[in-house]
Amino acid sequence: MEKHWKVPIRGMTCASCASQVEKALRGLPGVREVFVNLPAEKAYIKGDEKLSLAKIIEAIKRAGYDVPTETATFAVGGITCASCAKHVEEALKRVPGVLSAAVNLATEKATVTYIPGLASWEDFRKAVSEAGYEVRKAPLEFREDETIKRMEESRKRMILAWAFTIPILLWMLPEMTWGLMWPSHHVFHLGMILLSLPVLFVGRRTFKSGIGAALRLYPNMDTLIGLGTGVSFLTGPLSFFFPIENYAGVAAMIMAFHLTGRYLEEKAKGRASLAIRKLLELEAKTARVLRDGREEEIPIDEVQVGDILVVRPGERIPTDGVVVEGESAVDESMATGESMPVRKGPGDEVIGSTVNQEGLLKVRAIRVGKDTFLAQVIRLLEEAQGAKVPIQELADKVTRAFVPAILGLAFLTFLLWFFFPELMKPLVEAGSFLPWVNPNLGVLTLALVSMVSVLVIACPCALGLATPTALMVASGLGAERGILIRSGEALQTLKDVKVVVFDKTGTLTLGHPEVIDVVPAKGEKKEEVLRIAALAEWGSEHPLGRAILRRAQEEGIPTGEPEEFQARRGLGVVAKVEGSEVLVGSRRLMEENGVDLSPLEEVILHLEEEAKTVILVAKEGKLLGALALADPVKDEAFLVLKELKRMGLKTAMVTGDNWRTAKAVAEKLGIEEVRAQVLPEGKVREVRLLQEKYRFVAFVGDGINDAPALKGANVGIALGTGTDIAIEAGDIILVRGDLSGVVEAIKLSRVAFRKMRQNLFWAFFYNVVMVPLAMVGWMHPLLAEMAMATSSLTVVGNSLSLHRARLRIFGYTSSKKEASMAEKVVDPVCKMEVDPETAPAKTEYRGKTYYFCAPGCKTEFERNPEKYVGEEKPKRRCCRR
Repeated sequence: MEKHWKVPIRGMTCASCASQVEKALRGLPGVREVFVNLPAEKAYIKGDEKLSLAKIIEAIKRAGYDVPTETATFAVGGITCASCAKHVEEALKRVPGVLSAAVNLATEKATVTYIPGLASWEDFRKAVSEAGYEVRKAPLEFREDETIKRMEESRKRMILAWAFTIPILLWMLPEMTWGLMWPSHHVFHLGMILLSLPVLFVGRRTFKSGIGAALRLYPNMDTLIGLGTGVSFLTGPLSFFFPIENYAGVAAMIMAFHLTGRYLEEKAKGRASLAIRKLLELEAKTARVLRDGREEEIPIDEVQVGDILVVRPGERIPTDGVVVEGESAVDESMATGESMPVRKGPGDEVIGSTVNQEGLLKVRAIRVGKDTFLAQVIRLLEEAQGAKVPIQELADKVTRAFVPAILGLAFLTFLLWFFFPELMKPLVEAGSFLPWVNPNLGVLTLALVSMVSVLVIACPCALGLATPTALMVASGLGAERGILIRSGEALQTLKDVKVVVFDKTGTLTLGHPEVIDVVPAKGEKKEEVLRIAALAEWGSEHPLGRAILRRAQEEGIPTGEPEEFQARRGLGVVAKVEGSEVLVGSRRLMEENGVDLSPLEEVILHLEEEAKTVILVAKEGKLLGALALADPVKDEAFLVLKELKRMGLKTAMVTGDNWRTAKAVAEKLGIEEVRAQVLPEGKVREVRLLQEKYRFVAFVGDGINDAPALKGANVGIALGTGTDIAIEAGDIILVRGDLSGVVEAIKLSRVAFRKMRQNLFWAFFYNVVMVPLAMVGWMHPLLAEMAMATSSLTVVGNSLSLHRARLRIFGYTSSKKEASMAEKVVDPVCKMEVDPETAPAKTEYRGKTYYFCAPGCKTEFERNPEKYVGEEKPKRRCCRR
């Protein structure tokens, strides 16, 4: 049986560190797959029974890194003897992620040391409960946000470093400007050494990490910085005995800039992982529960399935449930991305952590803890961020050899300068136009400066952050829009998709029949035809009968129970309504009862050609009219299919429905390829045939009947609805069940992958250009460190720019309030914005199409086009006002 672990790691500072941890974990027996995510600072491990958490932690520590642990103490009820305490201890130790557990019989308290993320309060409560005891009180909050904690620590180190570095800079200014070492040569050099010592002490973690990695023969980024600052600092004491420049002050500046870069990087990485933290913050901490007729406020972890929760206006609904009493509007934007509140009443499901806006609700809890919608979303997000994108493999290979290669180049640089100065001098003289390049320095000084520059300018961090940060931002952005990405591979593959295959029923259509048309016979009224049909179908269980009854109720037509009712299988119903015999059903039912259909024969044939189901209504042998029913196409389907075509994608439809209906839907939506009368198991075969033709295929379905096809496609996109997101077959899940998410997901894939390529290009380009410049002496060590810090921040910043991506379909709004993100064209006459899709008027002039907000504007334009073409100023008022 395959096991999964998600282990947080402390102490990683660069891509080389992540690579080192990966190598250490891969060496463990039983490991099948390992990925270390540097921005998230987590290791994702898959293995068999041979592998254990203890071995994983041991391997991480052996590699020189640490696994953060936390301790929780809580009261346990029901302990009466030492045997009880031992029993609870053993139960807690069996919880995955628990490192140690101790139960104090005297205080009746349990103390548990665990790994955050692997074990939680809910796990402890469940373990104690199953052991036959109870937890008396739950801590409301277990831990401080680790990201904020690290950011604050980095900020303090940065401020402390600059507190000593700024005086160094001010003291160095007279020497750099006028060559004056105040108050004397010796005091100046000694001052540089003494002031730089505290800065290097503040950055001692860098030295500790770098030296440790070097001793394990796996040098990392900190090894390079440690060597660079160490060598620079040593020039200070050595300048008293040898003819070399004192760079002790520069060592302090390098470390200060390095710590500044670390702080900004932590801040940027925190923003990249903001999506999960925002979701965690949404969790309700307490819930009001009805117990014995009284309201009682309890910690959220103590809520049980079946509890009745009281939710007042403005409060978050504590957990997933069903409304049992009350009506209200609920803001579900955190789950679906839909800005309009959703009306909820008795029997409706509600999502935990969404906001009750208006009335008082009583909700019965149906899912708690790890089973809730929010918990599932967080799990899916973490899984996606823990995945490795295939494009990252190249960066990983380079990273493994990067630091040893830089160390070799730095050593080679020193040797070339020291033993072949006549070869290197012309190169540094060529760069003398740069103000920081001084070819008149001694050979030893130039050799040391160039070597230090090579050490501190090289940056494996940019390579390590290039794809994980983009993936983290993309998956978080997707989650905000109701698009859950389950793997990095799916995100990368989606951009290559050539054809999007849709299931019909429930995907392109609503999935249930509706009355589309009511056609009365001559002399009859629509309302009367619908009323008689609804009265006859009152007791029907057939989907078509229920659709007729629902339409009558929507139009406010009174309905009631018929005096007699008989269902005729496959034909329709025969009922007695208001003392008259009524027939509601198919053509065959009418013909068997001698009803003349000639008055509506042409209409019936026309409706059948449109793939609509025709239900005929007759009273006392006379035809009253016809009802046309169909499974309506979703409102957004037209725009989605049009947008996919505009994006250069082919579209196809695979359905179990008949050919006539399938072709009618395909023609209406402009779908190019149709496969009809296909059984669920046959859909996989059709997907494979399309893969042979187009190679990369995405399949869009409901995730239930379409599970095999979703799995068989290169990317399976499953439509979820509300809390139903546990769709194992889908690589990508659209939470709100809106087809526009298909377009948004493809656009997100394309823009995210573009960012990954940009990041990798920048990371490679930076190192390829900067390292040779440093070798020939064109880079000052201080500038080199600034450039190195900038390279990492550039990569992270570029990934964060994904938030500005415009993913919406032009002209599409999922709610009345939500405006389209697309740009609109401008009416040349009144300068008002116009949507080309809905513009009431347009005309051609000189090969260009102009759109107008009203026919009046078009008429005005056609009178004198030259007046309006290229005109900048708007008219005072619109022609339609």
